[in-house]
Amino acid sequence: MAKIGNGINKDINFNKYEDNIKNMVRILNAKADVIKKGGGDKAIEKLHERGKLHARERIAKLIDPGSHFLEIGLFCAYGMYEEYGGAPASGTIFGIGKIHNRDIVIVANDATVKAGAWFPITCKKNLRAQEISMENRLPIVYLVDSAGVFLPLQSEIFPDKEHFGRIFRNNAVMSSMGIPQIAAIMGPCVAGGAYLPIMSDEALIVDKTGSLFLAGPYLVKAAIGEDADIEELGGASMHCEISGVTDYKMPNDEVCLQTIRNLIEKIGQTHKAPFDKIASKLPAFDAKEIYGLIPDDRTKPYDMHQVISRIVDGSEFDEYKGGYGKSIITGYARIDGWAVGIVANQRLVTRTKKGEMQVGGVIYSDSADKGTRFILNCNQKNIPLVFLQDVTGFMVGTRAEQGGIIKDGAKMVNAVANSVVPKITFVIGNSYGAGNYAMCGKAYDPRLIFAFPTAQISVMGGKQASETLLSIRVQQMAAKGKEISKEDKDKMLKEISDRYSSELDPLYAAARLWVDDIIDPAETRQIISRCIEIASNNPNIPKFNPGVIQV
Repeated sequence: MAKIGNGINKDINFNKYEDNIKNMVRILNAKADVIKKGGGDKAIEKLHERGKLHARERIAKLIDPGSHFLEIGLFCAYGMYEEYGGAPASGTIFGIGKIHNRDIVIVANDATVKAGAWFPITCKKNLRAQEISMENRLPIVYLVDSAGVFLPLQSEIFPDKEHFGRIFRNNAVMSSMGIPQIAAIMGPCVAGGAYLPIMSDEALIVDKTGSLFLAGPYLVKAAIGEDADIEELGGASMHCEISGVTDYKMPNDEVCLQTIRNLIEKIGQTHKAPFDKIASKLPAFDAKEIYGLIPDDRTKPYDMHQVISRIVDGSEFDEYKGGYGKSIITGYARIDGWAVGIVANQRLVTRTKKGEMQVGGVIYSDSADKGTRFILNCNQKNIPLVFLQDVTGFMVGTRAEQGGIIKDGAKMVNAVANSVVPKITFVIGNSYGAGNYAMCGKAYDPRLIFAFPTAQISVMGGKQASETLLSIRVQQMAAKGKEISKEDKDKMLKEISDRYSSELDPLYAAARLWVDDIIDPAETRQIISRCIEIASNNPNIPKFNPGVIQV
């Protein structure tokens, strides 16, 4: 393999860029610390007074001591539902952790956030957890402590295909797939939500704090006039000794969590996917230098080879078609010993052999053709794909259209859509328009997708979008005979730009689960390795059928 990258002259620009991203990471970490407290310290203290652990404390006791919990959707619901007091992390915590050195998806309701009630985005987050479990054939543990659907928004969570009922449908499908599901009822479990733990393979319930019923005492009284207390209606003793609905009666949270660990320890071993892995080597350059490589102005060029050299083993990279289609970088490398194929947008201005200039971050016909061919090769060889996005879209204009950019772009999108090897995506900078699709955005089923703090996801850049929207508004007003002064145009442009800019923020994307998390760029290498390890749990790689791609 050829060495790539070089030592950086840590000049004033490097230091400026480094300070910019470090500050972004610091702000994100501060926000994360607040979110992790859920409903706050006082709410957590109230749980403790009732003999219950907080959801995050439960997860910490469930996973192997000293192991890392890869949390997904920490910023889910950020800035949403403010009229109801907000919903930190959407009231549900989920991720992948190690239990007896086995990868397990863990989903835990946070009872300090609206008693663990489900908002619309909470449903989407739980479906994402089940999707990751199914795609990677990972056992799943549900730590249930929820008051059920958040009733003021019930119409947005109950009846549709991707709403609440889909979760129970997935319970059934996962069971048929042979994916172990274990549920622990550690608080209230009400109405339709009661089906989730009971459609799991095994159910535990904590005495005196866990309860399970289709209708609580108040609703029973209203519906049939019967007086019933919680324990008689759906407590641990009743369900373990009379109804037989639950399988294990637990005295407290700690014993419940240890019992789950005991159950998982005895699950039989499965085959792994045939992804190649050898001994790991560190990159030749410090991963934290990524901070100083990415400009604070997203219109400025930078060399994506330098970023790759801080991620891959030994900073070694076998570049595929290095002299062709230079606005996309493709090649083979190893990351923590795992063989990977990398598809990355090059942000430098380059020149073709014909002497034509290519703007960085734009996908041209030749680069789309190269990307398509490389994706086909990786699928043929069972090599996982890593996409590094900083793309403003496909090239436009008369020459590009006459050259068949739509056809070449469609080929690349086709290859990404039909790819069967695991795809892991990182949005480093821009992610605009169809470039998002060709570089494996969320709609193209990456196993996991992450954003840098510098990411922006949109149909087009903020400046272009704001000016387009202003032009449309001005034309509409002019058609009604209204004259608009320059001052009014400037004011309207600012209003449009401010709103559009807020939607470009990576927190906006993370809140809506367009990305699984916003990460510290220095952790990219470790996250890629962890993602491939997770993906390797599914040994079933379908036969690759690329569809209609005439290369």
